[in-house]
Amino acid sequence: MAVAEAVSATDILLSEGVILLGAGVAFVILFRRFGLGAVLGYLVAGAIVGPQGLALVGGGQSKLAIAEIGIVLLLFLVGLELNPARLWRLKRDIFGLGLLQVIACGLALTGVIFLFTGFSWGAALALGLPLGLSSTAQVLPGLKSSGRINSPFGEKAFSILLFQDLSIVPLITIIAALSRNPADAAGPPGWQMALYTVGAIIGLVLAGRFILSPLLRLVGNLGERELFVAVGLFTVLASAALMHSLHLSTALGAFVAGVMLADSPYRHEIEADVEPFRTILLGLFFLAVGMVLDIHAVLANPIFVISLAVVLVAVKAAIITGLARAFGIDWRQGLALGLLLSQGGEFGFVLFAQAQNALLIAPEAASLFSAIVTLSMATTPFLMLFASRLEFATPKDGSDMDGPELAEQGTALVIGYGRFGQTVAQMLMASGCAVTMIDKKPAQIEVSGRFDVKVYYGDGTRIDLLRRAGAEDARIIAFCHDDPNFDRKLLEPIMEAFPQAAIFVRAFDRRQLMELSELDITGTVREVYESAVCMGWQAMQALGMSDEAIANVERQYRDTDRERLDRQIAAGGDIYAGRGMMYNAQHRADPLLIVNTVEEGA
Repeated sequence: MAVAEAVSATDILLSEGVILLGAGVAFVILFRRFGLGAVLGYLVAGAIVGPQGLALVGGGQSKLAIAEIGIVLLLFLVGLELNPARLWRLKRDIFGLGLLQVIACGLALTGVIFLFTGFSWGAALALGLPLGLSSTAQVLPGLKSSGRINSPFGEKAFSILLFQDLSIVPLITIIAALSRNPADAAGPPGWQMALYTVGAIIGLVLAGRFILSPLLRLVGNLGERELFVAVGLFTVLASAALMHSLHLSTALGAFVAGVMLADSPYRHEIEADVEPFRTILLGLFFLAVGMVLDIHAVLANPIFVISLAVVLVAVKAAIITGLARAFGIDWRQGLALGLLLSQGGEFGFVLFAQAQNALLIAPEAASLFSAIVTLSMATTPFLMLFASRLEFATPKDGSDMDGPELAEQGTALVIGYGRFGQTVAQMLMASGCAVTMIDKKPAQIEVSGRFDVKVYYGDGTRIDLLRRAGAEDARIIAFCHDDPNFDRKLLEPIMEAFPQAAIFVRAFDRRQLMELSELDITGTVREVYESAVCMGWQAMQALGMSDEAIANVERQYRDTDRERLDRQIAAGGDIYAGRGMMYNAQHRADPLLIVNTVEEGA
């Protein structure tokens, strides 16, 4: 009998797993194609295959409980990006801007619900305060993938999100204090939970220093990759389990554990091992959220859901924008921050369930407000796109950033002061050349200013701006930005306007190199070509080859690559032309080339 039950459970697990993953993959691909984001795809997939939809999969609540580990893993990975010193530097934003955002948005939404829905003040508070939280699972991956997580703008957003997670404990305490359920009276009082929180954090810090660090050194010496996976997951689950046993935020425990490992030499190894689990479980979390939505209750009150979702986004965007301005942030970036964090968050689902268990709201209300949060999340991909444009927009009055017309006329113009442009500009300045640097990303300009480097704002592909920057007298114009769409249509007018200047272009790849090949450019460099050749040189040195042999290999590779590029250009940009010239397992260099090149004793 037990065997039969086990077989049945296995069958159910396999069938439901196939359905959930299949639906998730299909809808994420579809929604990604239309630019709507993966989160919305998971939510819709869960709603369709769940009990309220086609009823292909059940047990949404149990799956939701398991999938919350995905949020735990997300906060752990975020913690790995932050060492304690950086957290201390962000204390004003975390405990100032973050605290005011949670209080102001939570109370404002509580007032809206109390005045316009007929809920009691206790129910309105239990619903309004969770709506003040934003979606960490949506915002942080977006900031990380765009490379903005470490920018000043990204740090402001992260600081608010971090305090929101810290606020989970007091919000749970408030709901417990308002509870009408006699069973909640046996729970720990708020002051005791606060002591538990402080004690648990101190315990995690000590465990990280005296237990986890030595353990990682031991695993590193053994060189077993599987052990890194096990240690990483053990760290996350153990810290989350400790917090859960104390009725605290599991995500907060994982975050603290991540911060403790932020300075570890094994941080990148752990991050790479944990990331796949985070991705899968976070996707399962949003699938489960879609499954538990009461679609019938939503369809019965569509105007209510849509109206409150719009109010939620508008109120939070307005309040966060105002707070950002009060903290000295430009209004465009403040509005961008408000739009980025205007949606409801995944922790709202958890707190709505807490309010339902406390008998403050009915199950139908929990479903309706879960749908409101979900609908607000659906606006996030569009608002994030608009927010990114606002973030990188210059003020119309030019009061916050200097344009290149204010620069002293230089011998060289460097367009794009990122990783590539910094090296080019600094080498030119080291030679005594006067250089004017131009970039169109305010975040990059602000970071450069911290290193006492003056970078001017502007789109360096515009002829009028280049004139204001002194391009008519410049001897060199180096386009160092990473724009794969910078083509001959943009470059030809610039070359005609400034014929005296030597033009250099950072090419994104072979395709862009071929696109620009017909122009009389002084120099083009594929952005990773020379660094890759350099690493190849170092790798051959590690094999014990002589410098002469390595130079022969490099020369042969460069000649072959140049000939292949010429064939591709002659074929009208056909990337496959000359592919038989590429080195592979069947086509290697002449073995005689490296005979007797291994140094003695190597």
